[in-house]
Amino acid sequence: MPWWLAEQSTHLFPRSVACALSPVPVFCLSVPALLPAPSSRVILRVARMSACVREMCEESSVFTHSIFWLWFAGLVYLAAGLVVVRKELVAARGLEKLIALGPVLVAAPMAVFGAEHFVDARDIMQIVPAFVPSHLFVAYFVGCAWIAAATSLVSMKFVRLSAALLGLAFFLFVLMMDLPGAISEPGNRLGWILALRQAAFAGGAWALAGSLSLKSQEKPNGMGDSKLANAMIRYGRVAVSIASIVFGVYQLFHPEIAPGVPDTKLTPAYIPLHAFWGYPVGAILLVAGVALLFNQRPRTSAASIGALMALLTVGLYVPILAVTHDVSQMTEAINFVFDTLLFSGTALLVAGAVSTN
Repeated sequence: MPWWLAEQSTHLFPRSVACALSPVPVFCLSVPALLPAPSSRVILRVARMSACVREMCEESSVFTHSIFWLWFAGLVYLAAGLVVVRKELVAARGLEKLIALGPVLVAAPMAVFGAEHFVDARDIMQIVPAFVPSHLFVAYFVGCAWIAAATSLVSMKFVRLSAALLGLAFFLFVLMMDLPGAISEPGNRLGWILALRQAAFAGGAWALAGSLSLKSQEKPNGMGDSKLANAMIRYGRVAVSIASIVFGVYQLFHPEIAPGVPDTKLTPAYIPLHAFWGYPVGAILLVAGVALLFNQRPRTSAASIGALMALLTVGLYVPILAVTHDVSQMTEAINFVFDTLLFSGTALLVAGAVSTN
């Protein structure tokens, strides 16, 4: 590649390609064998172009180490999951298409959180309870567990076991971290919201495990405890319904908060009617949550919650992520995307389980 073409590569190539061309490969491409003794002018131009590429990579926060592996893991598992369930999506009709996406919408967030445990292990180890030894090892171990669960859900292998263990892990987090934290600060509403969210995640996983257990008992030589399976599904239905009711009420009283799974984040001012969307989202969560709690059209109610959270993910949090360029804020934006998507997948798992209960 002549030096003049290499110099223009920063304008011709997208940033992803430019970042792949690190200074050493660019230098090699820019000084081919045609120039056995490159002049100082050529070397100066190549060095200038390499510095430009390096600056572009530094400015593009998407390709920083702590950010790249998060969205890359999420997209890979999301794409793989869609490929696996493509036949079910084609055969399903209406609401069943959305419910079929439940395992995929759980797997992608779990892959993201698993990757986060590796790239931010030093930070995550700080929230491990003091009575648990080897905090750094626990951070890595949980990351491996999340990725293993995501792989199981995407590949549809050992799903019953992985779903049961995933639910147990979330439930232990509630008992060991979230609930004690909420009790120690009873006036902090976000502590209770976090506990309800984690309990709902446990319920969705257990609902999937329970439904698969009931299905396996219908087969010849099927094994399983129907009472335990029904209890797991019932817990999932109640956990998701209570979380949805609390989220809905909180949203109605604080419509300025970014809708979905409540936090302290406000809906950005550049979103049209940014102070309005909390009202319809809160009302839908409240009505659907009450219906699900009292087992009134539970399949439709749970699927409605899942559809709403999926819509918020695509229509609100993905655009917020797209306009976020600060590395410190991008990790938070990615977490908002996949937290909301995980709650969507959790509700859809419950929707798919209640029909087998």
